[in-house]
Amino acid sequence: MTVGSPVRIVVSAAAGGVGCLAVQLARRAGARVVGIAGDAHHEWLRDHGVVPVAYGDGLAERLREEAAEGIDGLVDTFGGGYVDLAVELGVKAERIDTIIDYEAAQRHGAKMEASAAGSSAEVLAELAGTIARGELELPIAAVYPMERVREAYEELEKRHTLGKIVLVP
Repeated sequence: MTVGSPVRIVVSAAAGGVGCLAVQLARRAGARVVGIAGDAHHEWLRDHGVVPVAYGDGLAERLREEAAEGIDGLVDTFGGGYVDLAVELGVKAERIDTIIDYEAAQRHGAKMEASAAGSSAEVLAELAGTIARGELELPIAAVYPMERVREAYEELEKRHTLGKIVLVP
């Protein structure tokens, strides 16, 4: 990394419920963010200053092209091989954090801190305040009454929502 250049961070599932917050927080911190997401969510990512890259076959090549100067860190909010991909792309293990792929993190010595660090009452209150002030956007993909919880989970399992799915009691 060149002195004074922004840190380059890749976020998997960048338009999902956790990823959409991760990309915005990284941008607020001054990082250059590359977000892995489906084509349907690329416009949202661009609107938030994130460089979108489609997941799927050829992803490693697309990331190398988009971050030709290298990748400084990866936040994995999806699992399914992103920790391994980060290692393949030369990201140092201590600069990889996953909220889901604990086996790969242990294998490579990557971090597994994001879930615990991000779920304290203090952090959640700070995030809620930031969202309430309009400084972060938390897209709501769908709202379901509690009696339709099965439908909400079926929607979530499709793994193509933008933001969060909300259950209302």
